[in-house]
Amino acid sequence: MIRRFNMFNLTSLTFGLAFLYLPLLLVVIYSFNDSHLVTVWGGFSTKWYGIVLNNDAYLEAAWITLRIAFVSATLATVLGTLSAVVMVRAGSFPGRTLFSGMIFAPLVMPEVVTGLSLLLLFVAIGLDRGFWTITIAHATFSMCYASVVISSRLASFDRSLEDAALDLGCTPISAFRQVTLPVIAPAVISAWLLSFTLSLDDLVIATFTSGPGSTTLPMKLYSSVRLGVSPEINALSTMLIGIVTFGVIAASLINRRQDRRQKQENRAAAAAA
Repeated sequence: MIRRFNMFNLTSLTFGLAFLYLPLLLVVIYSFNDSHLVTVWGGFSTKWYGIVLNNDAYLEAAWITLRIAFVSATLATVLGTLSAVVMVRAGSFPGRTLFSGMIFAPLVMPEVVTGLSLLLLFVAIGLDRGFWTITIAHATFSMCYASVVISSRLASFDRSLEDAALDLGCTPISAFRQVTLPVIAPAVISAWLLSFTLSLDDLVIATFTSGPGSTTLPMKLYSSVRLGVSPEINALSTMLIGIVTFGVIAASLINRRQDRRQKQENRAAAAAA
């Protein structure tokens, strides 16, 4: 039974999208406000972007955030790939349920609980809080997202390609590196971008695991907003929205290009057969 797209569905969709994206649109619009008052439009201006780019505190926090996001996303992608291979190809083994539960627990675990538990762990082992504690914490909770993305691609991977590589003399590691990894590369890239975005966005876990000299940009924004919202914060938020949007579009284009190439290869193989 096909349901028609009626006025009720259109209205619900409109209000839902407005609820999600209208606040972001207002932030972008008022980042070009010439007035110091956020809610009073004083004319179009880009001066707040110049002020943000000359603010050493924001630039230092942004640099720390980007470094943490890059390192933690890389660690999360590597660990997520390994865990995905185990979950998809290892079959049944003792402790599989416990292993899968530990992998997917951060998906449903409140960030306050994750941040507090990691804080207690770092204190217990005597690890000074700073750049690396935030990086480890971000890699821990984003690894499960990377594992889910890569597992879905590995589950649909044609194992006969690897078998053919093994028959031609490749070792299992070289077959995975030369055959499997290029095929699942779009999923790996998407997992990295997702982990990178999650690290950029995190506030709660970073607050628990940070130390002196390791203030991330979300933490800096939160401390600034507590004193009042300014067009300078709107400009910085707009820049973050642009970075995340660019990452999402890039990942989508890479996936689309890979799918198109895969379809062309399948058509060529079918025509040759």
